Amino acid sequence: MDLVIRGVRVVDGSGGASYRADVGVTGGRITGVRREGDPALSGSRVLDAHGLALSPGFIDMHAHSDLALLRDPAHEAKAAQGVTLEVLGQDGLSYAPVDDRTLGEVRTAVAGWNGDGSDVDFDWRGVGGYLDRLDRNFGGRGIAVNAAYLVPQGTVRMYAVGWDDRPATAAELALMRRLVAEGLEQGAVGMSSGLTYTPGMYASGSELAELCRVVARYGGYHCPHHRSYGAGALAAYEEMVGLARETGCALHLAHATMNFGVNRGRAPELLALLDTALAEGVDVSLDSYPYTPGCTTLVALLPSWAGEGGPEAVLARLRDERTAERIRHHLEEVGSDGCHGVPVDWDTVEISGVGHPRLACHVGRTVRRTAALRGEPPWATARRLLIEDRLGTTVLQHVGHEENVRAIMRHRAHTGGSDGILQGAKPHPRAYGTFPHYLGRYTRELGVLTLEEAVAHLTSRPAARLRLPDRGLVREGYRADLVLFDPDTVAAGATFDAPRTLPTGIPYVLIDGRFVMADGRRTDVLAGRSVRRTPVT
Repeated sequence: MDLVIRGVRVVDGSGGASYRADVGVTGGRITGVRREGDPALSGSRVLDAHGLALSPGFIDMHAHSDLALLRDPAHEAKAAQGVTLEVLGQDGLSYAPVDDRTLGEVRTAVAGWNGDGSDVDFDWRGVGGYLDRLDRNFGGRGIAVNAAYLVPQGTVRMYAVGWDDRPATAAELALMRRLVAEGLEQGAVGMSSGLTYTPGMYASGSELAELCRVVARYGGYHCPHHRSYGAGALAAYEEMVGLARETGCALHLAHATMNFGVNRGRAPELLALLDTALAEGVDVSLDSYPYTPGCTTLVALLPSWAGEGGPEAVLARLRDERTAERIRHHLEEVGSDGCHGVPVDWDTVEISGVGHPRLACHVGRTVRRTAALRGEPPWATARRLLIEDRLGTTVLQHVGHEENVRAIMRHRAHTGGSDGILQGAKPHPRAYGTFPHYLGRYTRELGVLTLEEAVAHLTSRPAARLRLPDRGLVREGYRADLVLFDPDTVAAGATFDAPRTLPTGIPYVLIDGRFVMADGRRTDVLAGRSVRRTPVT
């Protein structure tokens, strides 16, 4: 065999008990698993793995690396965590399908997630073109880790309807259905939606149902950032479950949690809703990250009416004193839909990244602290940042609850997703730490999950959701996307103070049987490729 991993503790992704074995790899596939006591495997290279655990590669079910994979050949944020596959196109906003107008608008709208893209050659317009670009990136060598893609419903609506808050016409709805179908035909694994982000949030339930029926026909899944994680959270979850029940479309709930003070301790209500749906035969799964703060763009907190017309219209409203006061009123007193129906608490909103270097001094402070230093009200500071940074400011929202985080990660339909935003001087540490944090903090230290359970959550469960027949398990014939880690030392290095610190205890990562991490260091291997939807048979 090309490689034999000798004497390793195999945590195979099934959730069953781990065992000691030799594992052989040839030509990018697992070609032998010999348990302790069976005849040993032989190979041209042997790696002594005593003291290490071997698992399938981790699958990040919610990633924002849409442009990062094209920019950075190392992509250590994910490769060093043992992530071998990321799911892109999240929250209803990404870069395909687009036309020239839509591309410019979406680049501005999500600059806080991915930068403005001025360093990227956008030589694609459709989903297939984007996936092809991943495959031929860096001179045809590929990308750091594998990537799947969701058709972004907000971008589709931007393309067909624009930024108006109104029902789609019959012709516009037909165009949206066609764009979603084309994206799935070209390899997307499903459709995402961002129902607290404009313009996706302007879609009615009936409009979403029409698109979900298309997704169901192709065997994909709907991944919504639903309409509220705050005051209306449970009703928002119920809406998405009802949509799945009505359309027969599989449902995967993005960064599923219950946030803000109104939801402290209410995770059991969400889990009961999911258990009822699963018992009825509704195909539901979810992902979460093992941290309490969230991360988004500052502009996302604004009321939906402020986003109508697109980014330039938002900036015009912010510059107008009268309209800006209306925005403040909704944010601070009413509770805007962009802030999940809860009046904003500026003490919980921390500036994590800016697009304009002149504003970098504000990173790491809350909006209220920055405002106090300037001797002005918090809204004045937030408004100025939005205008001067052209909506590119990212923020952490410290609104989560540890008891909810732990309860949700135990659920049988749970998977791991980092929601990792890589932009900004002080990004959320989840971008660099989610997977080792599950294994170190929540498995070894707290015992919320057993090691076998944790690995299943991060490997076979997401592979099943993505309909990948040869990933997610350590089995003969499966792809050799593998992680070797030390169960006794694996830990996230990333913290809120030092969010780009790499993890410890993950010395080896293989993609397609090739080492992308060896002896704890990133190699120059680019083994990642696009992973396209498995056709329904």
